[in-house]
Amino acid sequence: MMFKRRKLIQSLAALAAAGVAARAWARGSGSPLPKVGSSLPLPSLTLLDGRAWNPAAVGGKTLVVYWWASWCPFCAVQSPHIEALWRAHRAQGLEVLALSIDNKPEAAAHYMKSKGYSFPAGMLSPEVAKVLPKPAGLPVVVVLKVAPDGRSGKVVFAEAGEMFPEDVEGLKKYI
Repeated sequence: MMFKRRKLIQSLAALAAAGVAARAWARGSGSPLPKVGSSLPLPSLTLLDGRAWNPAAVGGKTLVVYWWASWCPFCAVQSPHIEALWRAHRAQGLEVLALSIDNKPEAAAHYMKSKGYSFPAGMLSPEVAKVLPKPAGLPVVVVLKVAPDGRSGKVVFAEAGEMFPEDVEGLKKYI
């Protein structure tokens, strides 16, 4: 009898811990979503393909910052639409900077390659997170009108959670 009770208590404790973890994941671990009209600084970083990403290169353009992960089912649905948006509108001045929260850059790079994504993607390293912290939730999209010098961008749109395809396509209105 004592053994069954102990097993039951251990099982309930494990379920409670899993529930806490699931709620924390759903809530996200990050900063609040930036407010429309606020300014965000832009960091320099190395992309998953080894190229350097310099914010000065996107000066005066519209930048979609996209936080994602290879293991995120909502990101898996949204990422093809981010790719299509970028391919269709980059000639008009739309830029993308995707920041993976994967634990290992290899996982993120493999995922990008296996899916055929070509939008610029890097890791949300601790250094990058100091400048551009991930808002709570996943996926997260923040659209910035970047200053001519590329040092910062003014937030014109911010959304946490999966967006409908037509909403992703609608981001072109910020170009």
